[in-house]
Amino acid sequence: MPRVIFIDTDGTETEVQADVGKSVMEAAVENNVPGIDADCGGMCACATCHIIVEEAWFPVTGPRTDNEEAMLGFLPDLNERARLGCQIKLNEEMDGLTVRLPIGQF
Repeated sequence: MPRVIFIDTDGTETEVQADVGKSVMEAAVENNVPGIDADCGGMCACATCHIIVEEAWFPVTGPRTDNEEAMLGFLPDLNERARLGCQIKLNEEMDGLTVRLPIGQF
């Protein structure tokens, strides 16, 4: 069961466990991680599960999809490691995945 570490803007870390195949967004919502709104429920139709993947983990999470690029394009300050949590499906390789939360969701 992979662990995901969410780091809030003030540096507070929240570590959760989730089943393989769940998305990072689902892991956050199911564990009440503050800062992940998930307004569209994981349909890649908003950017309220926006996260910033730590550099060491970025190659493991894979590239952004075209839909993800379109949603993230609305963000005023897009980071190159920005992803939508709903688009990252957890696998065993991602045990310890560390992501940062943005100042706010859009």
